[in-house]
Amino acid sequence: MSMQDGQPARLHLEGISKSFGGIHALEGVGFTVGAGAVHALLGENGAGKSTLVKILTGVHAPDSGVVLLDGMPCHFRSPMEARRAGVVAVYQDPKVFPHLDVAENIFMGIHPTSRLGTVDRHRMYRRARELLAGLGVELDPASLVAGLSIGEIQFVEFARAMTEGMARLLILDEPTASLTPAETGRLFAVVRRLRARGCSVIFISHRIEELSGLVDTVTVLRDGRHVATLPAAGLAEAEVVRLMVGREAGAPINRARVVGKERLRVERLGLAGRFDDISFAVRAGEIVGLAGLVGAGRSEIAQTIFGVSRPSAGHVFVNGQPVHVRRPRQMLALGVAYVPEDRDQEGLITPLSITHNLVLPIQRRLARAGILRPRFERQLAQSVTTDLQIRSAGVDQPVASLSGGNRQKVVLGKWLGTMPSVLILDEPTHGIDVGAKAQVHDIIERLAGEGMAILMISSDLPELLRLADRILVVADGRMIREFARSDATQEAIMQAATTPRRRAAE
Repeated sequence: MSMQDGQPARLHLEGISKSFGGIHALEGVGFTVGAGAVHALLGENGAGKSTLVKILTGVHAPDSGVVLLDGMPCHFRSPMEARRAGVVAVYQDPKVFPHLDVAENIFMGIHPTSRLGTVDRHRMYRRARELLAGLGVELDPASLVAGLSIGEIQFVEFARAMTEGMARLLILDEPTASLTPAETGRLFAVVRRLRARGCSVIFISHRIEELSGLVDTVTVLRDGRHVATLPAAGLAEAEVVRLMVGREAGAPINRARVVGKERLRVERLGLAGRFDDISFAVRAGEIVGLAGLVGAGRSEIAQTIFGVSRPSAGHVFVNGQPVHVRRPRQMLALGVAYVPEDRDQEGLITPLSITHNLVLPIQRRLARAGILRPRFERQLAQSVTTDLQIRSAGVDQPVASLSGGNRQKVVLGKWLGTMPSVLILDEPTHGIDVGAKAQVHDIIERLAGEGMAILMISSDLPELLRLADRILVVADGRMIREFARSDATQEAIMQAATTPRRRAAE
């Protein structure tokens, strides 16, 4: 049994193994989480992190191994049982009921009841208010969840985690993936407050740089095995990446690209109520970044250029020719492709195979006399999966069973099949691990090197600084500033992105 200062550790794992259909998801994993510690759990997609979380929360039972919570063996049979024992997980995509209010979501399944067995709504709202105040969050328990931001919904999930009393072990799975910098700061403040109260936190994240100063210890998994558990202090990001992927971090991007003719230009583009007076151009072989806070209007600009929404003002030019934007199919025919942020809901049909997803936009072109040619489609899919290094059991594998990074590469391959001259990427590495992220970066750089014009939206500022030739900053639906690569810094970009809001607050 692992001990700390004479007391049992909050969590001790030893020899945890789990297989699915003969495939080892976890094999002999063991590490210790101290009481009142923040412990980072890192690894690429497929490393076994999600399986381990499901074992800790009672979704799966391990095939072998020991789980000790405060020195006592535990074998949870359901998430509710784990929750009652003080082990709670908050996931990247909050599981909430949008048409119920905050209090009803917090107490879903465990509503306080009166002596008559009916829901005691007065006590429920009072207790919800207390839980939110304890987290330092100002939310009305009676407000509908549908009207909240992703960050506010995360705090509703935190309050839910506290309904049975103080959680002993809180597991945060990619909690900052959809948060603004301000919301991330509030989240970290809550984590520090919980740690001070003795709650242990397991923090899963792909954003290694954000963990500095927050976590005490780092555990790395790779291919279902424990690689290392190390103190976070002084641990270099490059070393963490090497442990995660089993090799040194990739070399810096080679920017020796030839920039050619203008491929896309927008002049004073507007969409009523969303953005206004947007003007910029992207040339062949150029990567232009679009930065800004969540809600600034970046995605709306991309979708309007692609024809998802019709602009209410301004002009769009493709290869120097004016275009009256009406619908996406029209823009595809002109050589403009758009990879949406939500790959699963908007970019893929996840129950279908890799092949079907890859050929969907070009099926008519591949058909002969209106007749589909499945063998030819599979050959094309095999070529794309090889070119983009999509890891799978074969091109007939359903997309739903792929990792996030491989699904993202399928989305890229799907739109690259249309042979665009302009590629618009909306958060292209959202929620994927560092190994897949490096591969996607290499693909983007290669496409630009081949002469494609790329407009890339990203909330990951290091990513923009690494890839973009120019960075445009959008705030409150307006273009605020343009940075040359040589002048751009994270601090300068964030200052530009937040200036209008700061002025409004003043």
